[in-house]
Amino acid sequence: MAKTYDLTKGRVTPLILKFFFPMFLTNMLQQIYVIADTTIVGKGLGDDALAAVGNMSSLSFLIVGFSLGLATGFSVSIAQRFGAKDYERLRRSIASSIVLSVLIAIILTALSTLFLPQFFTLLQTDPSIMKDSLAYGYIMFGGLSATMAYNACSSILRSLGDSRTPFIAIIISTVMNIILDIVFIFVMHTGVEGAAAATVFSQVVSTFICFLKLRKIEIIKLKLNDFKHNFSMYKELFKNGLPMALMNSITALGCMVVQYFVNGLGVAYTSAYSACSKYVNLFMQPACTAGITMSSFTSQNYGAGKYSRIKDGLKVCISIALISYLLLGSVMFFFPETISKLMLTGDEPIALAAEYLPICGSMLFLVNLLFVFRSAVQGMGKPVIPMVSGIIEMFMRISVIILFIGSFGFKATAYADVVAWIGAVTLNGFAYKVLINKYMNKSVKRKIKSKRILSLSKI
Repeated sequence: MAKTYDLTKGRVTPLILKFFFPMFLTNMLQQIYVIADTTIVGKGLGDDALAAVGNMSSLSFLIVGFSLGLATGFSVSIAQRFGAKDYERLRRSIASSIVLSVLIAIILTALSTLFLPQFFTLLQTDPSIMKDSLAYGYIMFGGLSATMAYNACSSILRSLGDSRTPFIAIIISTVMNIILDIVFIFVMHTGVEGAAAATVFSQVVSTFICFLKLRKIEIIKLKLNDFKHNFSMYKELFKNGLPMALMNSITALGCMVVQYFVNGLGVAYTSAYSACSKYVNLFMQPACTAGITMSSFTSQNYGAGKYSRIKDGLKVCISIALISYLLLGSVMFFFPETISKLMLTGDEPIALAAEYLPICGSMLFLVNLLFVFRSAVQGMGKPVIPMVSGIIEMFMRISVIILFIGSFGFKATAYADVVAWIGAVTLNGFAYKVLINKYMNKSVKRKIKSKRILSLSKI
């Protein structure tokens, strides 16, 4: 029988680190194969092909981010049921999340492929890269179900405390993805279509591995009765999932506006922005992982009513976030040109990327803290607050890019990110403090009341 991992018992720091490291390696491997895709495309097909692939970033964030937000939100409900040891509702939560995920996958696949040309036109995509952008996009969004299936399976496993299986799945799929990239691009000369096909096929493999593990967990063995339409359960899942999905999509809209202005400056700027986005996503992964860890840890302990453990967990996750800032932010700040050359070939894109990276590298601690505080708030069942912070991010990012791209040029994209991070982390940090104090006070009052009742019963 496959194991689950209870995060409501035991010493907090070792427990979090044991959960964190497999998931951190998982996320890093995911980013590595994104970087590998980008590097192989850039070196094998040139900067224009890289711009075409990078042009998908903000649009992919909009669609895939929405589905990932749903999966993460659904997993909060699942983790809370697991923490409360309510296994009947746990199984119904998982079954209902599967039903909703399938329906949403069908809808998102249809919409994203149907309106892909219009999306690229809205983004001011340069005609020289439009053909490759469409070719890459149709394959990626055609395989969206594989991405959503992996997100759903891995999120369920993590909500049950298992971060090891997604790690194993990503090791295998990353190696496969890189090998297929090389074969498709350098041997078969398939162009950007090969890079997209390699990614989709690798996602199918990682999904299959996670699914096999889920089938072995006794407490979540689903029966036909678990799949009966339960509108109250759908409502509960959407209560957590929809705000988080909207948060991701709202943030993505802000990034799409930035992409619009960047594309208007020329292909060199699109290439530079693509490379910079990949590096920021890579270097924020330790903090992002600390955030996912915080979400699972908070959800289980919130379900168990152990609020003091949430505070202890936050301290550990913030420590991880700040250490990663010191290490990786320094790389972006001190070696921007060196790392730019790993992906880019043209002098102009390299020079542009070297302007962006030190700015975001010096302020990376803001987004690192954002991941942790936002996940804690989500784990306590308050997803609307992170959604509002996503709206703040969007407006701040759009305002800065509109006001300053004329005077600061490409640097304005970095300033837009930093200002957006400041707004979002301020709201989520304040919300966390208010919520944890509220639940801690409730816990103290409950203990005092229990002691009084016990004392009276002895009289």
